Amino acid sequence: MIRNNEGLTKTYNRFHDPHETSPDILKLRELHAAMDRAVLEAYGWHDLAETATCEFLLDYEDDEDEELSVVSGPSSVAKTSRRKKPWRYRWPDEFRDEVLARLLALNKERAEQERLAGKAAEAAEGKESGRKRLTGGRKSSKKNAAQSDLPGI
Repeated sequence: MIRNNEGLTKTYNRFHDPHETSPDILKLRELHAAMDRAVLEAYGWHDLAETATCEFLLDYEDDEDEELSVVSGPSSVAKTSRRKKPWRYRWPDEFRDEVLARLLALNKERAEQERLAGKAAEAAEGKESGRKRLTGGRKSSKKNAAQSDLPGI
């Protein structure tokens, strides 16, 4: 970006351009692919990590012959130009859908674990308050081996 005096937007517009073949952009695509594989591996989805490949796909359909009128300058002269295609260098829809489905399943599983952990904590808290009622709220005077004899501790 520094070498080309470009910001993120211009750099990533080039990243997504199927006609861009500069070595820097090719390297950036390789780095993104390596990062994708590393994240998939971190989730334990080795089958996906082995097949994760991006390709140039249209982000949305756009009429090829659609022309855009642009008004510019003080004389308001209209120029006509073709609209640039909305290409994206990304995973194919089926692959992306599989990743999202697995993330949703994992999210559901972890939410259930948190819910069960919360119920267990509530139950433990209920038992503790029951013990306090039985002992009149007094703490046991016996010290266990892990407790310190230092004052205030």
